[in-house]
Order: sequence, then structure tokens, then C-alpha cells
Amino acid sequence: MTESMLDNTTSNHALSALVVPLLKGVIYQENDAGLWQALLQLQARVRDYVTVLGLELVLDEAEGYAFLRARAESDDEVTSKLPRLIVRRPLSFPVSLLLALLRKKQIEFDASGGDTRLVLSRDEIVELIRVFLPDSSNEARLIDQIETHLNKIVELGFLRKLKPATANPGGQTTVFEVRRILKAFVDAQWLTDLDGRLAAYQAQLADKQGEPHE
Repeated sequence: MTESMLDNTTSNHALSALVVPLLKGVIYQENDAGLWQALLQLQARVRDYVTVLGLELVLDEAEGYAFLRARAESDDEVTSKLPRLIVRRPLSFPVSLLLALLRKKQIEFDASGGDTRLVLSRDEIVELIRVFLPDSSNEARLIDQIETHLNKIVELGFLRKLKPATANPGGQTTVFEVRRILKAFVDAQWLTDLDGRLAAYQAQLADKQGEPHE
């Protein structure tokens, strides 16, 4: 095997070592500094490679995260026939609402110029969304429902559950870090669209609550 072939083999292995984790999810600088540095060095090759798969690399060096997403729909017949590797999953309204509320909280937090990590307790998140949900006489059931939505957001990678001792020494309340990647998912247009839906939803909710009970 020639030296050139060896170099190509090594280079392809390095590329695979980056693409495989990206296909599985998000790469964070804080989780693997070595992998992150390799991605910065080979990002041009990674972009070229995933483009063939109908994907694009989203990399935010300042925030320290990178992920793949499906490219915008193309009029090109060949491109449009490519199978989707990144599946678009519709989100329930409560999950969408929570993501928007968390993003707005993140914007306010960033504007304050404080710490770079936004950490919220479960109780704080419950209060964020409570006013947008129908009145319930069963507090435990309401909390369980919100907990289910929170678990979904953790699964999506926008929240990270922290150990109480890490964020709130001596406390027992569940605590979450709002991941920086949320801002790449929830943009200004997304918030505007949801605000319109939310206004209609609140009007509908007010009408229902104003109806006499039989």
C-alpha cells in the first residue's frame, strides 16, 4: 500500500469518526473536546460529505455545538428523490409551547449579561406554562403531564437534567439546564408563528372556561 493510499485511508477514517456521531445526534464541545477539535479541522469535508446525503451541517463555534439537519426542499429531481436520513417529527402543541417559552426565557437571560448557563427548576418551568393550560383541580395530574412534556424535551436534547447537588446544593427539586442549541431550533419566525397560534388558543380556552357547566 502506497503512502498516498495510507493517507486517504486515515483521512476517511477520521471523517467517518465525525459523521457517525453527527448522524446519531448533537456533538457538544463540552462533552468531547477532542472530537470537537477534529470537527473544526475537517468541517469543510464533513459539509461536502453530508451534502451528498441531502443533509447540512449546522455548527456554532461560539456556543460549542454541531448537528445535522435536512436540507431545504430542492426543485432538483435527483435531490428530491433522496430518502430522508433525518426524520422530521411533528411536536405536540404543549411541547412546542414549552420550547417557545424556554427560548424566550433564554433570550431574557442572555440580555441580562449574566452566567452563560440558564438553569431552571421544574417548579419554575411549571409556572411558565401553567397560565397557558386549562384550569385543573387535579394538581398532581397537571404536574405529571408537564413532566411528560419535559422528558420529551430532554429526549430531544434541548434540556439537560442536572443532579440537584450540581445546581442546587441541598435542594431536592429537579433542575434543568436549557441547552444553547435551542436557539438554532427556535428562531424569530418560529416564535412569531407560535405567538399567533397561542393567541388563538388562549381565546378558545377563555371561551371554553366561560361556558356554563351542565
